[in-house]
Amino acid sequence: MKKIIFTWMFALVAILTYAQDAKKDQRIIEDSEDAKAAFLEDDPDMQSFFDNSYAYIILPNVGKGGLGVGGAAGNGVAYEKGEFIGFARMTQVTIGFQAGGQAYSEVVFFESEEEFDRFKENKIEMAAQVSAVAAASGASLNAEYVDGVAVFTRTKGGLMYEASVGGQQFKYRAK
Repeated sequence: MKKIIFTWMFALVAILTYAQDAKKDQRIIEDSEDAKAAFLEDDPDMQSFFDNSYAYIILPNVGKGGLGVGGAAGNGVAYEKGEFIGFARMTQVTIGFQAGGQAYSEVVFFESEEEFDRFKENKIEMAAQVSAVAAASGASLNAEYVDGVAVFTRTKGGLMYEASVGGQQFKYRAK
C-alpha cells in the first residue's frame, strides 16, 4: 500500500512540475512575440533581418546588474527559417567599471546554418568585440553581421553605467 501511495504522489509531483514548466515556456513564447513586435515598432527596417537571416533567437526579458563585477541572464525562443524550434538561455559575466541595473530585450540573428548549428550545440559565445546595435528607427539599415552574427538590443528600463569586458554564453533546448 505504501508503494502505491508513494507512486501516486511521485506521479502527481511530476505532472505538476511538467505543467509549471509548460506554463513558463508558454509565457516565454508570448513575451518573445511581444518583444519582436516592439523591435519592429522601433525599427521597421529590421524586418529584413527577420526575413533574410537563417535563424534568430529572441530574449524578451534580460536582467543585468553589477557593481565592479556584473552579470546578466535571460530566457528566450529560437527560430530556424522562421519556424519555432526551441528555447535559448543567455548568461553573461562582465568585469570592469559598472554600477546599476537594467532590463532589456535582445535579438540575435544568425547569417547561416553553420553559425546557428554552433548555437544549437551550445558552442557559441559572443565576446566583447561583437557589439550590439541599439534598436532605433533606421538602426538596422547600416547593421552588418560580424562573424555571422548580428545583435540588437532594446532597453526596457533601469540605468547602468558600464565600461567593462565580458562575453555572453548561450544554451539551447529543443522544444
